[in-house]
Amino acid sequence: MANANTSKLVTLIGGSGFLGRQIVRALAKQGYRVRVACRRPDLAGHLQPLGNLGQIQMVQANVRYPKSLEAACRDSDTVINLVGLLANSGRQTFEACHVFGAEACARAAKAAGARAFVQISAIGADLESDANYARTKAEGEQAVQAAFPGAVIVRPSIIFGPGDGFFNRFAGMARISPVLPLIGGGYTKFQPVFVGDVAEAVTAVVDGKGKAGETYELGGPEVLTFKQLLEFVLETTLRKRLLVPVPFAIAKMKAMFLQMLPYAPITVDQVKLLENDNVVSDAAAAEKRTLEGLGITPEGIEAVVPSYLGRFRPRGQFDQIKAV
Repeated sequence: MANANTSKLVTLIGGSGFLGRQIVRALAKQGYRVRVACRRPDLAGHLQPLGNLGQIQMVQANVRYPKSLEAACRDSDTVINLVGLLANSGRQTFEACHVFGAEACARAAKAAGARAFVQISAIGADLESDANYARTKAEGEQAVQAAFPGAVIVRPSIIFGPGDGFFNRFAGMARISPVLPLIGGGYTKFQPVFVGDVAEAVTAVVDGKGKAGETYELGGPEVLTFKQLLEFVLETTLRKRLLVPVPFAIAKMKAMFLQMLPYAPITVDQVKLLENDNVVSDAAAAEKRTLEGLGITPEGIEAVVPSYLGRFRPRGQFDQIKAV
């Protein structure tokens, strides 16, 4: 019996990265045809084996150039925008990608006659935020909803999984530094969510299980402080390191200098983000605008993270010697 989804084309804008590849895999598994629009399609060949022959194709597009988006969205049943930045880089700025780019994607999807549009945002998006990342994410959401009424917003907490930018970063720091900073004392709360669960949630929305115009907040089964997360990293990598509290004011001063480096370990904007908890809101939980509301049981960090942080242990992934 033929899969009804094979007649439907889903376009992922910015779909070649960490989260994008998991969404591509999940959509392909459900039989959808998938078009991945990215700046460098020649570097996205790793996505093609995730589906059947001809099921996944790559095209060139840049959110700063609306014409390229119009071509990428042509004939799409659903369009998903995953483009996001953690820091400004040249012409790739928060305003250009999170606001102008998001609106351009929604307009292109609307012009193409797409049935649905999904905007990947982030928990903490807030029009009043002091952090440019969070503020522009919220402005992007607002622009998308105006350009594509009924668009679905998906806000994950920090996402973990092989290749993530959180646990891998701090495990790497612990390998070379005797000290790890607890910015703001380490009290900021997070609700880490597994990348596979986020991909499954987005696929559920594409399947029509989500409510049009709704905002979903995705978090894992546990709420943990920044300090608890670093302690988990150290325990998993079998390392003993000193966790030193750093007040927000001092962290911002240090970040001012660090963000001038070619590969800045942290920016002032990222320090500002740590001033607010990153967890699913009570309202979203009560209204079932969550993973559980989409029928997904979230996976915890203990079941996944050790499988890819083992390489950071002093003697490799099979090391079971006492922490050093």
